[in-house]
Order: sequence, then C-alpha cells, then structure tokens
Amino acid sequence: MSLFRLTLRNVLHRRFLSLLTVCAVAITVAFIVLLVLSRQSVEQGAKKGYGPFDLVIGASGSETQLVLNTFYHIGAPTGNIPLAVLDEARRDPSVEAAFAMTTGDNYRGYPIVGIDSGYFFIRYGGSRLQEGKMYADTGDTIVGSYVARSLGLKIGDTFAGAHGLVQGEDHESSAPEHEEGHEEEHAAGESGGHAHEDFRYRVAGILPELHTPDDRAVFTTVDYAWAVHGLAPEEREITAVLVKPASLLGAHDLKQAFDGSGRVQAVYTSKAVSDVLNAVDQGSRLLGMLTAICVLLAGIAILLSLVAAASERTKDVGILRLLGKSRAYVWLSLTTEGLLVTATGLIAGLVTGHLGAYLLRDMLFSQAGIQIEPYHWTPEHWLIVLGALAIGLLSSLGPAFRMYRMHPLALFKS
Repeated sequence: MSLFRLTLRNVLHRRFLSLLTVCAVAITVAFIVLLVLSRQSVEQGAKKGYGPFDLVIGASGSETQLVLNTFYHIGAPTGNIPLAVLDEARRDPSVEAAFAMTTGDNYRGYPIVGIDSGYFFIRYGGSRLQEGKMYADTGDTIVGSYVARSLGLKIGDTFAGAHGLVQGEDHESSAPEHEEGHEEEHAAGESGGHAHEDFRYRVAGILPELHTPDDRAVFTTVDYAWAVHGLAPEEREITAVLVKPASLLGAHDLKQAFDGSGRVQAVYTSKAVSDVLNAVDQGSRLLGMLTAICVLLAGIAILLSLVAAASERTKDVGILRLLGKSRAYVWLSLTTEGLLVTATGLIAGLVTGHLGAYLLRDMLFSQAGIQIEPYHWTPEHWLIVLGALAIGLLSSLGPAFRMYRMHPLALFKS
C-alpha cells in the first residue's frame, strides 16, 4: 500500500476527529485571510481617498472629522465657513486648484455633495461618465456608480433630498420618480429627517466605477444648499474648500495663512488620514493577539489529533515494522497525516476567507467607502500557507518521533 493511500485511510478512519482538526485550521486561516484583506483595503482606500488635495479648509473642530466628511463622506461636517474663504484661497499663488464643497443633505442615506464639476477633472484626470453628462444647472446631479446600482437610478430620474447626513438607513424606504412611469411623487430620504419635497433633483449623469468613496455619493452644483434653504446672498456659506497646492512649501504657507483664522482651520489631509490609520493599527494589534491564540489552538488541535492517532494505531505500526517497513516509513506516515489534515484545513480556510471578504465587501463599502478586494492574493498569503504547513509539521513531529524510536515488538505489545 502506498504511503498516501495509507495516510488517507487513516484520516478517513477517524472522520470526526479529523474533521474537527480541519475546521480548527480552516477557521484560523479564514480569520487571518479576512484580517489581511481588510487591513490592506483600509490602507489603500485611505491613501487614494483624497487624491491630490493635500489641504482642506473648513470650520474649526476635529481635523479627522473634517477630512472624513470631506473626502470619505463619513459623519457630519464640522460646520460652515464664509464663502469668501474660497475666493481668498483661489487668489493665493500657492494654490493650483481650489474647490468649494457644500454638504448637509442626503438621498436615502447617501450624501448629496455640492462641488464644482472641475473637481472630477483634477481628481480623476477627466474620467468620462458612465452615462449622461456633467451637471450644469442647479438641481442637476451626477450619481456615483454604487448609488446608481443600489437605488436603480437612471438618467432623467428625479428625486427630493432630505436634511441631514444619515448613512446606513433602509435604502428601500423610498424610490425615485422615473420620467416614463410613476405618477406619485416620493419623498426621498425620509429617515434623514425633514424631506425637502419642494426642491427636485434630476439625474443628469452616472459616474464610472472610481473605487473611491465618491462611488457612494450624489454630486450637484455648489449652490444647491442655498437654493434648497432659500438663502440670501449674504447668508451663503460653504462646508469646506478642497485645495491642491502648487508645492509642498505652498501647502505649508496656506496652512499658516488659514489655520486659526477666525472660525476656520486648515488641515493636512495626509496627517488626518495617518491618525485614522494609526487607530486602525492599534485595533489590528489586538486582533493580532487573538489571531495568535487561534493559531496556538489550531496547533494544539493538530497535536492532540495525531497523539490520539498514534495511540490508536500502535499495533498497526508494529505490524508494519514487522513486515519490513522502515522507521522512516512509519515516521512519514504520521507526519504526512498531519500535513494532509493541515493542508485540507488550509485550502478550506483560504476559500472561506475570500468568500467572507466577497460577502462583506458591499457592507464595508457602503459604511466606510473602503473597497475590499476579495480576489486579491497578497504576499501575506504565502506566509499564511507556509506558516500553516509549518505548524502542521511541527505538531506531528512529537507523535511521529515517539513511534519512530520504539522497537517493533514494543509497538505490537502496547
């Protein structure tokens, strides 16, 4: 009988214990894979989330809150600032490009963002729309690909926004009005507060997949907020100014000029994002400790499984030795069993981990704008494979070495 067939027969003979061991390895590997993919996605999403806009000017308050709201559409803005700040920033020779942003309303949980259309050409290099055309008039919108797909929006659809920036609510509580069909008007975003039914938005275009938080937002002209609330010219304010400095020195000069001026602050975008990533890293350390415990438990499970196997098969091993099989054959039969069980759990864990990433990607993106890549194979995957096989091998060495050292007659009598 070949070594592999013998090993497979032994594994199948102890189905329940082998299955428990495979499950322990699979759960551990799946957890590590999901952690690796999520952490990498968070880091990549955070780094490309703000593009070339190294500085953001907004109301005084939390720097992190300002950056997360401006670029990742998470949480509420820190407040409003005078419209004159935009003109002042654009007059500064250190500024290559500056765009005002107005926020404060949502459509069925997705933020409505007012921003000059030039933002998309600076941010994405003039990416073409998936459908339709760029907005030009007040009330025209372009919607992110994720929003369009989730809500079934099409060119020409009209809808009403709601006050507030409520995210994660029931996205099926209301529907847009299609030009061809529905006669009844639907108030959108009712979970976000008071619906502004008197002001109707129209879908003029749909963005391509950008793989950034902009996929889950609705964009329109800056003056939408003023039109919705009927503000007079002297009452008009903006939420933030996104600045692309001409140079790093220019960014420093701009921060010095605007930071702390009245109720205005200027924030380095990269610094605020780094603060968020540092907080994520601290959480990852805790998860790393839990992962280490899971790895230890998986190793113990393999060890106990093989110890039990060695105890059950001492007579079988004794017969093999008396029939002329070498000590190396006996040693290999047990170590191969440990590796086979580990490899089976490893493969199941890799599949489960990536499947979990696939199932979680929509939830993660809808909540935080982070695009997890469920099909991505990272260098850490090779470490996971080598580490799992090494643990399986090390766990099998003890029982295998014990059987290796014993005399054939002693094995047969025990």
